[in-house]
Amino acid sequence: MEPNTLLPEPSLYVVKAMFILDSDGQRLVAKYYDETFPSAKEQKNFEKNTFNKTHRAEGEITFLEGMTIVYKSSIDLFFYVVGSSQENELMLVSVLTCLFESLSHMLRKTVEKQSLLENLDSAFLVMDEIVDCGWMKTHCLSRALPRFCNQPKNKSNGPC
Repeated sequence: MEPNTLLPEPSLYVVKAMFILDSDGQRLVAKYYDETFPSAKEQKNFEKNTFNKTHRAEGEITFLEGMTIVYKSSIDLFFYVVGSSQENELMLVSVLTCLFESLSHMLRKTVEKQSLLENLDSAFLVMDEIVDCGWMKTHCLSRALPRFCNQPKNKSNGPC
């Protein structure tokens, strides 16, 4: 095989970013896992461009600035998972599905801005349980929910 036709080296680091925006395109939760967008200004600009391209779209996948982006909306929230242009869309969709279903379970099916804002710390924990430094740790709902969700329900244990 000629060197010019080689495919990129496979990597376990499939996720470049995950973020949740409100219906106005404002950041609520965001995690970036590499230096593609090193500054907060570049990240917010990317989020704005992503929102502008997707908030009226009917699809679930788009390509922007050399990135593959899968997304989902729910009531007044937009969920995004970003990978490289060569990334397998099904892998990114599995991360997105896990994120949404985990938050839905944690927030007792009311996946909307107010309930997310009241539980931001738990939302970050869920994101950390799904992806670590860009590496997809799990795509399974039962493994993505933080450990405190398995404890008996009371007011000191959080939303679960």
